Amino acid sequence: MKSDVSIIIPNYNGEKYIANCLDSLKNQSFDNLGNSEIIVVDDCSNDNSVNIIKNFQNVRLIENSTNSGFARSVNQGIRASCGRYCLLLNNDVVVNQDFVKNLYEHITENPRVFSVSSRMIRYYERNKLDDTGDFYNILGWAYKRGDGKNRDAYNRSTSIFSTCAGAGIYRRSILDEIGLFDEAFFAYMEDVDLSYRGLIFGYENHYEPKAFCYHIGSATTAAGEKYSPFKVSISARNNIYVAYKNMPLVQLIINSPFLALGFLVKYLLFLKRGYGNDYAAGIKEGLETLNRIKKVTVQSKNIGHYFKIEGYLIVNLFRFIANKLIR
Repeated sequence: MKSDVSIIIPNYNGEKYIANCLDSLKNQSFDNLGNSEIIVVDDCSNDNSVNIIKNFQNVRLIENSTNSGFARSVNQGIRASCGRYCLLLNNDVVVNQDFVKNLYEHITENPRVFSVSSRMIRYYERNKLDDTGDFYNILGWAYKRGDGKNRDAYNRSTSIFSTCAGAGIYRRSILDEIGLFDEAFFAYMEDVDLSYRGLIFGYENHYEPKAFCYHIGSATTAAGEKYSPFKVSISARNNIYVAYKNMPLVQLIINSPFLALGFLVKYLLFLKRGYGNDYAAGIKEGLETLNRIKKVTVQSKNIGHYFKIEGYLIVNLFRFIANKLIR
């Protein structure tokens, strides 16, 4: 039977988190509105998480024989699912009882909405926000709006640049049109790339504050830490990919001084934190492996959207500054 919502959870060594995540999906208020399915894609875990998942009824498990990364696992889940909407969850997320319902009601209101991001709250600091939608600016920086702010801030629905794939819902018909997550990214920034693509095609990404969840953060790739050599390196590489893939040549040339400045500042910041070599290695890899990336094809009907996005990139720089300064 075709579902209204397919809930897709990528898992890798999530034995400490996955049970709490799946438990929170029981008795969702959405069950009174429509049908849903839960699919967990395990990416070759070597802990006990697969056995934990198998103890849950009504959860479909897909087991990979090799670790191929977040983007490919999510794509597997999407392709195996049948819902009109695909709700993606990290395995270290615990959701509110009305979480699915609130995301579903928001995305079904407007057919031009591609994705909806939730209000993510820090799991261990429940008075603080983790993410209320992601933004990307002209310096080539992606950042989480509201990170570290009071949990009661950002309480209005609004348009955003990108939905966080750790706890957000996507419209399948638009995924069929613009494509799925780019598997060359492996992990990190693949959701910014996908949302960016949605904007290029003229769709919208929104934020819904009533859909809230608690998020540990980097539980799989960085052991819960904000930074790790792997995360810093791959994020730097993927920042190169995002700009190269989504900006036409003219836009890249115009923005290149700002992008170069942004990457230099980030390098200096990570050098101070002890990750300078990792960041530089990621930038180098990104520049050397651009042949892995298939650029978005510019279509005449989308030209106006590029001008609008360029405005977003500039405004988002000032939003970033305000996000850092206003407490």
